[in-house]
Amino acid sequence: MMRKKLRPEALTPSYLSSIGREKSIASTAHAPFHVDLWFCFTVQNWILDFGRPIVMIILPLDWFPLNKPSAGDYFHMAYNVITPFLLLKLIERSLTTLPRSAVYLSIITFVMGASIHLVGDSVNHRLILSGYQNHLSVRENPIIKDLKPTSLIDSFELLYYYDEHLGHSMWYIPFFFIFFLYFTGCFTQAKEESMPDSGWLLLGPSALYYWYLVTEGQIFVLYLFTFFAMAATVMRQKRLGYTLDSNGRFLLYNFILTLGLVVLWVGYLWNDSVLRKKYPGIIYVPEPWSYYTLHIKGS
Repeated sequence: MMRKKLRPEALTPSYLSSIGREKSIASTAHAPFHVDLWFCFTVQNWILDFGRPIVMIILPLDWFPLNKPSAGDYFHMAYNVITPFLLLKLIERSLTTLPRSAVYLSIITFVMGASIHLVGDSVNHRLILSGYQNHLSVRENPIIKDLKPTSLIDSFELLYYYDEHLGHSMWYIPFFFIFFLYFTGCFTQAKEESMPDSGWLLLGPSALYYWYLVTEGQIFVLYLFTFFAMAATVMRQKRLGYTLDSNGRFLLYNFILTLGLVVLWVGYLWNDSVLRKKYPGIIYVPEPWSYYTLHIKGS
């Protein structure tokens, strides 16, 4: 009985063959510029994140009593739903298969961190309306330091920790990690493509928001680490013959422009003695809202 001779490719598992084909297709395919997603990211970031504290200041206090959620809180709730959805849609459009488990865990952590921040930030803005000063530490604030019993001050410091440290970490680390994962799939062996006009129009507003995010969120180290990881990825892929597509360029240019804005901001406030006291240490990046309560609110 004669045996049928197997071809070499028949010995390769089907899933390995599909992965190889997918990599080959991804390396030569052009990913269109996702103007709809980048536009949605920019608009919702400005309205739902940056606009949160502003809408709380503008709208009459009678509409939102201090013991009820404010308009800014509802903005935050919408942000916590829309942003993970946009991140998942962005990952779906990657031409490269990204680790799904890492993406899902990052999204879950992001939602949990943003929700923790929602509660802490809501109480913090209520305190600002009652006279709390952001440029001072919790114990130095006039409305806090004389509380009795003094253990109440510890509770407010715990609230500050959840808001500014734990909440920010669980919010921003997965946020930037997902962007970095997507960035690793933005390389192609096809002809180098430039960013379209729509990308250049969105770049300024987008980078200006990320300046606010980095400074107000106090995540300069995380941002810098992500930027260096992106730059190292670009150099490695360039040696392998790959170039960035238009979406990768948009992300990279965002980080470069944001870095320049942060440097200008730090240089402008370099000699501010009051802010220097609140932000000691080697890395000095003041928060915009601390600057507001110190130099603008009173006037």
